[in-house]
Amino acid sequence: MGLPLLSFIIFTPVAGAAVLMFLRGDDAVRWTALGVTILDLALCIAMLAGFDTTTHEMQFTEKRPWVPALGITYALGIDGISALFVFLTALLGSICVLASWVAIDRKVKAFMVSLLSMQALMLGVFCALDLFLFYVFWEAMLIPMYLIIGVWGGDGRIYAAFKFFLYTLAGSVLFLVGVIVLYFNGGETFDILALTAQDLPFRVQSWLFFAFLIAFAVKVPMVPVHTWLPDAHVQAPTAGSIILAGVLLKMGAYGFLRFSLPMLPEASVYYSTLMLSLSALAIVYGGLLALAQDDLKKLVAYSSISHMGFVTMGIFALNLRGLQGGILQMFNHGVTTGALFLFVGLIYERTHTRSIADYGGLMKAAPVYTAFLALFTLSSMALPGTNSFVGELLVLSGGFAANLAIGAAAVLGALLGAAYLLGMYRKVALGPASVGLRFKIRDVNARELAATLPLAVFVLWVGLYPKPFLNIMDASVEHLLVQVHAKGSGQ
Repeated sequence: MGLPLLSFIIFTPVAGAAVLMFLRGDDAVRWTALGVTILDLALCIAMLAGFDTTTHEMQFTEKRPWVPALGITYALGIDGISALFVFLTALLGSICVLASWVAIDRKVKAFMVSLLSMQALMLGVFCALDLFLFYVFWEAMLIPMYLIIGVWGGDGRIYAAFKFFLYTLAGSVLFLVGVIVLYFNGGETFDILALTAQDLPFRVQSWLFFAFLIAFAVKVPMVPVHTWLPDAHVQAPTAGSIILAGVLLKMGAYGFLRFSLPMLPEASVYYSTLMLSLSALAIVYGGLLALAQDDLKKLVAYSSISHMGFVTMGIFALNLRGLQGGILQMFNHGVTTGALFLFVGLIYERTHTRSIADYGGLMKAAPVYTAFLALFTLSSMALPGTNSFVGELLVLSGGFAANLAIGAAAVLGALLGAAYLLGMYRKVALGPASVGLRFKIRDVNARELAATLPLAVFVLWVGLYPKPFLNIMDASVEHLLVQVHAKGSGQ
């Protein structure tokens, strides 16, 4: 198996972006971008088909010298923790192209180049096995995302783009300092697997834990460093919101899984109650903020804060059910909230308003749209039979096992989720028909249906038969827990 599959997956969008630079005509650009993202998705499906679920070892590994003087290598590999997110990134890439087909009508070539560049960098984050390489991918993501918000966003796009950039850059600076400290305390290597095997003093672990915490918390985002998220979501174009919710928010949680838990096990165990408390705060506070919104996009944005609180709760429950649920919920959130942002974008294209009060009676005007919206709304509130139910149930089970009060707070957050989601759907789909809008609304077309159906399939597939998804992560999660508890018991 000498084929560098992960390099192909990462650099296919880069090659596609280069091809786009020489094309003329917006339609040629759109179709080529779609073809590139579909090819990348096919490569990811091939990767999953060849993935060995019985081992926790890194698979499809590649390693080549990059900067030998500093021990920096071009090292790639995936395990059961990262495999699902590589696939999710590629899936959402093609959906973003379809979602932008009509919505982006100026500087189409530049937009698609930014989109493909963003996809390549996100894929690199999930595949990197060298800490320096990881940091390059992690930091470089800011540039295309800044452009997507700042150039193609709404009226307040400049403010939102700067706020997003400054918040995430501040976190990245602390992460860089942490990387340097880890390099000198971990044997002067950037090899992530070698660093994981190190046994750092608790004092160093504590310092690194909080440096990484701030960097990752901004990305998640956790309260109180969450304020950039609603502005970025509201101002971003539909594809930007899908990327933010579906993939970018996962970067912080992935950082906890790849760095904090295995490299800083004593600190992770010692500060787990703090992290569980912050997670419960995000769940409840995010739910209360969503409950107060009259802007459809802001409601979904604030719901992301609450839902990502369940993810970090599952991670820092530090037990099998919690970790399984947290990782699965990362995938589920990408599918469900990505779909909700897609549907907010579709209705905004028709009405040019996001005020919930302006909608009403959509069930009669657009029955297919409202049927899919119902599915994704029920998924977001974790109805049994949908994907989020499985993940949330595992997280709550792990959360209660770790801390009874934290688990109870999470249940309150789940109830708030039902309140704001059902209230939103009632007003938008079932309320009195809006005289001003009902004649402007058409139902979903074939292109929009093509973007929607894959997400609907995963909502039901994970909800009704989650075993294949849990099998992918099981060996890696069990190994991670052994690492954490074997080393973390020292404090």
